[in-house]
Order: sequence, then structure tokens, then C-alpha cells
Amino acid sequence: MPYGRTRATVAGGLVLLVSGAAAGVIYEAVHERSQMRVHAAAATGGDPSRGEAMFIQYGCGSCHGVKHVRKASGAVGPSLDGLPVRAVIAGKLANSPGNLEAWIRDPQRVSPGTAMPDLNVGERDARDITAFLYTRAE
Repeated sequence: MPYGRTRATVAGGLVLLVSGAAAGVIYEAVHERSQMRVHAAAATGGDPSRGEAMFIQYGCGSCHGVKHVRKASGAVGPSLDGLPVRAVIAGKLANSPGNLEAWIRDPQRVSPGTAMPDLNVGERDARDITAFLYTRAE
């Protein structure tokens, strides 16, 4: 086989190998995200997909940044990426689904005078937003 054809064959094989590896990485990332959503739903009783929509609808992203979420580039409040692994939320509560829901529903009751406004978030919406935020491990 001429040298040029051998080189092209090796290059083609490398392209296939790299493409296959990239596809495997993408599959693993999609699978991991899916598993995270299942776990968050089980831990909170909420719907993470609906929670993302509610997060956007209530305008949470105008104050809080969340990677890869449209309209979530705010810098007034803390970034909410990595929330599931934090020990404390709202500056003083143990990180648990119930505490996060309470904070989302009535932040002024939890911490009077906080900058976080009361947006009159209903129980179901707060549960779903909580489920969504528990998918935000970095």
C-alpha cells in the first residue's frame, strides 16, 4: 500500500477513535444529568423540568446566576450552581429540601430584612424550583 494511503487510513482511524470517545463522553454527561434529575425529584418530591420553567417565570435569574439557564445571569444574589453540595443556604439554614422550599416561599420570615424579595411562590412551584436547584451540582 502506498505511503499516502496508509497515512490516510491511520488518520481516518484516529478520527473515528476520537469521535467515538467524544460520543461516549457526551452520552455519559447526558446520562449523569438524567440521573441527577431523577435523584432530585425523589429527594424533593418536585419536578426539576417544571422547576426550571418556574425559576425563569418568577424572574429568579434576574438576581441569581445559573450556568446554561436562559435569563439566569443575575449577580445580585449568589450563583446557584453547586447548591446541592453546600452545607448552608440563605446564610443560616442547613441545606435540606424543606429549608430551601421555606426560603423560596417566604424569605422574609426566614431572614427578616434579607434582600431576597417575597415573590409569593406557591407550594408546588417552590417544590419544583427546589428540585431544579438540586440538579445544579457543578
